[in-house]
Amino acid sequence: MKLLLTVVCMTLAMAATSNAEDDLNALVDAGQLSVDSKVNVSGLLVPGQRTELVLEVATSNWFTGGTRIRIPEVPGLVILQTEQFAANASETRDGQPWVIQRWTLDMYPQREGDFNVPAIALSVSVNGGAQGEISGEILSPSVDFTVQMPAALEQAGFWVASPSFRVTQSVDRETNSLQPGDAFERRIVFEATEVQAMMLPTFAAERLPGLAAYPAPPELDTSNNRGQSRARRIETISYVAEAPGTYVLPATDFFWWNTDRETLEVVSLEAMTIGVQGSQMAGQSKTAEPLNRERLITGTAAALLMVLTVWLLLRYRPWRTACRKLETPVDTLRQGLRTLRQPALPKRLNPDSNAAD
Repeated sequence: MKLLLTVVCMTLAMAATSNAEDDLNALVDAGQLSVDSKVNVSGLLVPGQRTELVLEVATSNWFTGGTRIRIPEVPGLVILQTEQFAANASETRDGQPWVIQRWTLDMYPQREGDFNVPAIALSVSVNGGAQGEISGEILSPSVDFTVQMPAALEQAGFWVASPSFRVTQSVDRETNSLQPGDAFERRIVFEATEVQAMMLPTFAAERLPGLAAYPAPPELDTSNNRGQSRARRIETISYVAEAPGTYVLPATDFFWWNTDRETLEVVSLEAMTIGVQGSQMAGQSKTAEPLNRERLITGTAAALLMVLTVWLLLRYRPWRTACRKLETPVDTLRQGLRTLRQPALPKRLNPDSNAAD
């Protein structure tokens, strides 16, 4: 019985949805509802560069509820809905006022080539005049666009495609006169516009003997302000001076595709010199490694000699011969002890007499 009720409810729901979609399509056919889509591409579009997919829903009546967008999955294309609200507008078409909702989706192509964004389902609620409120899904037209790979980017392994990009670094203390055991924190900040924080470069801490590095998990932040997205990635690395010396954190270059100029540029992170003082400890540190090696060899030889000695003792048992040689003196000594334990006088004063004691 429950299964029958479930099937009936699902059938009614599907029928209602189908009727609602038919009613929406009827409004479209009657010229009272429209949906359109387009890709805002001006100039060259390269992999990693942001572009916009604009969805426009318009009605000659008014909207009675919010609009929900079902974002499709397209291989090699990241589609994000970063705005929670549509841009509302109104215009006059053929002398009749229309109400318009414009939704903007951010798209980030990950490769070059041709892309096709299929029809996107939008859940809308509009006033249908005499029919009252009509809710259902309506499909936007599919759109095509092309992503190109400039010759300048063909040799670059990773780049940031953005109108603006910069990288800065700072430390929390003076690093010219450190002592062994001192620590300092290095902060590297990547900032760019019209990208997501997850698309900014990563930074690998250098491995320098005598200067230990302990990177922390990166901090990612993407914000939107009046339709413009701003991304920030913060890398924090803690360094600990282990031995005196002069250490150089090398300069690092990052590729930036300037989307305004359509040129490839290089943003550099300057080298940083770290000075750790302590000449006496430096001499000790130079001899520490040979001393440790010598101690290791000596200890290993002693352990092997001990193992060999134990094996020989267990194998040949030299104490057996010594024990056999000691058997006669030991028996003689044992017999002498027994003699001493005997009494000096007999138990009977006259052992050969028959008289009583």
